[in-house]
Amino acid sequence: MPSTEQTVRGNPKAVFPPSTSGPAAGARPRRPGRAGPRTASARHRGPWVAWSLLTPAGLVMLAVTVAPIAFLVYASFTDYDQRSLFTGAFDVVGTRQYTDLLAQSEFWDALTRTVAFTAAMVAGSMAVGAGVAQLLTRLGAAMRMTVTIVLILAWAMPTVASSLVWKWLFQPGYGVVNWLLTQTGLFGDMTNTDWSNSAPLAYLSIWLLIVWQAVPFIALTLYAALSQMPSELQEAARLDGAGEWRLWWSVTLPFLRPTLTLVTLMSVIWDFNVFNQIWLISAGGPDSATTTLGVFAYQTAFVAFRVGQGAALSVVTTVMLLAVTALYIRRLLRSGEDL
Repeated sequence: MPSTEQTVRGNPKAVFPPSTSGPAAGARPRRPGRAGPRTASARHRGPWVAWSLLTPAGLVMLAVTVAPIAFLVYASFTDYDQRSLFTGAFDVVGTRQYTDLLAQSEFWDALTRTVAFTAAMVAGSMAVGAGVAQLLTRLGAAMRMTVTIVLILAWAMPTVASSLVWKWLFQPGYGVVNWLLTQTGLFGDMTNTDWSNSAPLAYLSIWLLIVWQAVPFIALTLYAALSQMPSELQEAARLDGAGEWRLWWSVTLPFLRPTLTLVTLMSVIWDFNVFNQIWLISAGGPDSATTTLGVFAYQTAFVAFRVGQGAALSVVTTVMLLAVTALYIRRLLRSGEDL
């Protein structure tokens, strides 16, 4: 009787005998797509295991985020005030807090200042951040690492600590900035200049502080995007005779547009809600000149103890920022970019 090997070699159409690792002879073949009992059990158990693992984090988020927001919205429809803090008594007044808020000229003044100051801060931060990002692409490895470390250290400094140090730098009498400006002789003797008592100087000092704090994030984010840009694009533009400014405007800027839009949106949200820097440096003065919506909400809720109206102001601010975010997401969806 010929061996299996000889039979196979002699007959190309010969079929190999069933492997011992396959199903036994006469066994009913399993339908494709049907899982065994253990697989089906694991499939049903999988979602519950995932939800049970997410439950602790979900409970924490519910306690520290969802619950305060829900109470904030509810408080905006009440007359919660200083009396309520001691007695616990308050009444639901509907939308009266919102109508009273929109009828106040202080609210519209604070909104105008906030929008203008936010535009100035975002424009300054984006301009300086884009310049630093472009600079990082031209530095050597050692110098680039040094600049990156400096940016990260500036970014990691808490806003309260940096604001207090900044206020000390601009103090009259012994402020380092006043001393340096006096030494230059460009503005005369500025030793006793109080920056917080002058609206333009207060805005300037706060603007410099916020730009200094925002540049690290913007610069590092844009540098990460620039490092992903194909070098062939710039090389082709240079071969066509494009200069550096034309190269930036026609090649680099279109490539960075999605990242620039995202960073700009985040900067608008952060700068619109700035509070620590303004409160610690000027406390909203002089004569409410630097009172933005964040400072106005704090003064309303925790200085005048009109908690209900302060909550309404916070809700209005949140709705405005949500509207800006919705416009950005709509633009992304229309342009086909990934979220």
